[in-house]
Amino acid sequence: MSTHAAIAAHTHRAVPGYLVSALAMTPNAGMGAAVQPRSPVDPLAGLGHTKVYEREITVFGEGDAAGSVFRVMSGMVRLYKMLPDGRRQIIGFLQAGDMMGLAFAAQYLYTAETVTATTIQRIPRLELDALMDAQPAFARKLLSATTSELMAAQDQMVLLGRKTAAEKVATFLLRLSDRKGGETIIDLPMGRSDIADHLGLTTETVSRTLTKLKSTRLIRILVGGKLDLLDRDALADLAGGF
Repeated sequence: MSTHAAIAAHTHRAVPGYLVSALAMTPNAGMGAAVQPRSPVDPLAGLGHTKVYEREITVFGEGDAAGSVFRVMSGMVRLYKMLPDGRRQIIGFLQAGDMMGLAFAAQYLYTAETVTATTIQRIPRLELDALMDAQPAFARKLLSATTSELMAAQDQMVLLGRKTAAEKVATFLLRLSDRKGGETIIDLPMGRSDIADHLGLTTETVSRTLTKLKSTRLIRILVGGKLDLLDRDALADLAGGF
């Protein structure tokens, strides 16, 4: 099986079809300027075009024709599916460097909406296909990242099905911290209802859990949508061995 075909097979095995920090960013990424010429560091530079989206804007909808893939250059995007009973299941929050729309299907498997003002690179699928054919090493890297993301999707299934509310919230906060290299001050621009729909909880339970973590001095809620993890080790213990 070719690398290209293997990626297609992998992304059909799970809903996500997105990658967390799969590829390096360009030095000027996230500034809203035109994408820089392609370089060995960032093979995607120079492909497609960038656009700045205001907050709460739909980038693409579940079921739309999947003619492009997207890379977040700055800001945050939520990905979600609507369940048969009308509930929303958020399957991920993407940040700078993350890619979405990768599943090789005729239609997008989920809806992508901006949480904050966000700069996004849109890459026509034909351009990505040509790059993968021309650079097998890049295609293999993309396959490796896709495999890692499938493992993360399996972790999310465990998170939803086997952990308590406190364990879920603690795990969520630690993952955001890990995205910033383990920094204790993290950005939390999404609302409590977004967190609830991601973790399979109610908004009230999320708020109550955060309040409890605050009262026990495990976290400190800061202004500007930020949160300080005061005791990361205790949070890891609470998360059940995160």
